[in-house]
Amino acid sequence: MMHSVENRFIAIICCAMLVFVAPLLALFLTISSERVARERLHNVELLTEASGEALAKPIWDFDEEAIARIARSLMNATDIEAVVIRDPAGSILARLPAEPSAGTAAYHSLKTVISHDGVDGPKSVGTLEVLVPALGPLSRFSKDEWAILGILLFAVATVFAAALVGNRLTVIRPLMRLTAAIEATGRLGSRHRVDWSSDDEMGALAANFNAMQDRLEREEKELKIAHRRATEIYDLTPAMLFSLDAENRLIAVSDYWLLATGYARDEVIGRGFADFVDPSWHEAYRLRAKAIASGSDTISEVTLPFRKANGEFMTALILETETGRDGLSLSVMTDVTALKQAESRNHAQAITDHLTGLLNRQGFESALDEAIRSADECGMQLACLFIDLDRFKWINDNFGHAAGDAVLRQTVELIRAKLGPADVMARLGGDEFAILIAATDVIALASEIGERVGEALREPMPVESNELSVSASIGLAVYPTHAASASDLLLKADMAMYARKRDGKNGLQIFDTGMLDTARERHEIEQCIEAGLKEDWFEAWLQPIVSLADGRIIGFEALVRLDHPEKGLMPPGKIIGIAEETGTISRIGDRVLEKAIRHLAAISALDGTQDTYLAVNFSPLQFELTLAHRLAALLLKHHISPRRIVIEITEAVLMLDNPEVHAVLKQLSEFGCRIALDDFGTGYSSLSYLNRFPVDIVKIDQSFTRSLNSNAADVRRKSRMLIKGIRTISHQMGCTVVAEGIETEDQWQLLRKLGVDNGQGYLFSRPMPVDGMLAMLESESEAKASNQG
Repeated sequence: MMHSVENRFIAIICCAMLVFVAPLLALFLTISSERVARERLHNVELLTEASGEALAKPIWDFDEEAIARIARSLMNATDIEAVVIRDPAGSILARLPAEPSAGTAAYHSLKTVISHDGVDGPKSVGTLEVLVPALGPLSRFSKDEWAILGILLFAVATVFAAALVGNRLTVIRPLMRLTAAIEATGRLGSRHRVDWSSDDEMGALAANFNAMQDRLEREEKELKIAHRRATEIYDLTPAMLFSLDAENRLIAVSDYWLLATGYARDEVIGRGFADFVDPSWHEAYRLRAKAIASGSDTISEVTLPFRKANGEFMTALILETETGRDGLSLSVMTDVTALKQAESRNHAQAITDHLTGLLNRQGFESALDEAIRSADECGMQLACLFIDLDRFKWINDNFGHAAGDAVLRQTVELIRAKLGPADVMARLGGDEFAILIAATDVIALASEIGERVGEALREPMPVESNELSVSASIGLAVYPTHAASASDLLLKADMAMYARKRDGKNGLQIFDTGMLDTARERHEIEQCIEAGLKEDWFEAWLQPIVSLADGRIIGFEALVRLDHPEKGLMPPGKIIGIAEETGTISRIGDRVLEKAIRHLAAISALDGTQDTYLAVNFSPLQFELTLAHRLAALLLKHHISPRRIVIEITEAVLMLDNPEVHAVLKQLSEFGCRIALDDFGTGYSSLSYLNRFPVDIVKIDQSFTRSLNSNAADVRRKSRMLIKGIRTISHQMGCTVVAEGIETEDQWQLLRKLGVDNGQGYLFSRPMPVDGMLAMLESESEAKASNQG
């Protein structure tokens, strides 16, 4: 290598000489040669002209000796080879040398005319011709010029030699020592250093090489120590480590592996790892090896049963990774038997309801999927009973969660007593349960079980010295008659349950396709509610409340209406029911309350209406602690007295016995608003509410008003007695009485005779928008004014 580097250096210098120095030298010789030739030729021309002037007189005088002398003097001049002097006639007067040379091709001929200045002026007396040799490029130089050229060539040769010597001393020599150190390191195995020091790059190279050798020597020692330690760690680490070759044979195992498995090292080294795996898991282990071969992951993971030396199996988690291209691998094996058992327990807990011990929703859905697969294979039918307890929330709110939990546990016991051993029961959450039944004629069997469950749950349950009654709304759906999948079956059973709950609760309902229409209608109503809130389609219609004594309008009841731009007025009962279920009733109530108060302010601008009041129905969900503050802000904005606002509540609100509802009612009463108890007489304990709550107005349900015109005399008599009793009790409690649903003149007169204070109904006016109400009031005002006039 060193000779080739030196040869390359010489070749580079030679090439540089040929490419740069040789052309420059040739250019120098060419230019210098032409300059010398021009100077010598110019000198000959000057000498010829001078000699021509000198020959003028001798030729004029025919002085041959003088002519010959001048010719000889010309011949003695440098670079003149021949001289010829002629007269005007061309005759030769003198020729030197006497014999002309053989050829004149290599000469330049210079002629000049010889003139003599006579009396008559200049006159040509002859010609002078000299022959100058045509010299080559090199022959034109003098000795001095050749000396300068020689010095230049010597300088170039000296530089060339100096470069060769310097290259050998500064580059080749340290490279030879570096090469020798590398060869010695490779041949002998020890780390040899370069014996060279200088301040140039080669010195830095040698120093770096020596530093690298020192570092490699240290690293080699550290690597040997690390290898020894790794071997010790491999053997002594408390983990089941093992290594496999490309054929999946054991080539190394750690001491802990031997301790955990009970084998001796000689028993296992060289054996295939699959020999220790349960035969049914060989395919899983083979797929693990295939995954490593395909390079799909850097580490493969497999869990399988491993046979120990005593014949027992342990569940082993194996993590394996390849250590090189030769197929060797390093693996760690962990005994996860206890972990798998814990996972099984955790899975059982994850799909089990902790309170009742039943399957939860996740476990039931998994069981339902498996049951559907089995039913498809066996040609069976599946029935799903969806059970929802009707009064569980009321029990939870009034007796506490401990009592609610006791009710749930007793409910489970009662239901289980009605089920067969193969029936699956689950608690889906809260007070919702599901039962899965498989049979050939499953509808009849499931219906019978549902009826028995319903009857069992109607019986009172003893809980903490209380007899608590719960009933159940039960929905039934069948696979594949009603549903095509597990989720669809559960959904259809749920829909049937809700249909039962809407129709009065406490019973069994089998799914039918009409429920889909109901669900679709419900969904459309939900969308209309959201759109109505967004687009402001909700309105507050007004129905007058009149004094039965004289027919004078004393107030108005605000009624919610949704006026859809395409569907028109939508049923308010459905709107309110769905809004209460979806939680949008509060937003609707706020919107209607604000508009109703605004309408009352507009009506108050008419004569004789300044003392009328506004009755507004409130849902239980609207009784928030901020209700009184929001109402006060609206009344202040529209300059309405709180005494003109009547808060209508139903017995359902009072039945909740919610402290927050009590606090809000107290705030509203203290603020000045009046409280009206709507639909009085249709609840469970109406009389107690008059004593416990700040009720100012009692509204008799319209069912009693209609009964006054019943065809049955006994019904008419009882209705009059009930209305009279309500009036008497209410008056004694300081409450005003309002009858709802008055549609005939007879009803009006009879209610007035029974002492009812006020009334409302279609006899007086249907509910109408505020514009219609204003027009009606203005018309009545004008009619009264004309009658008085």
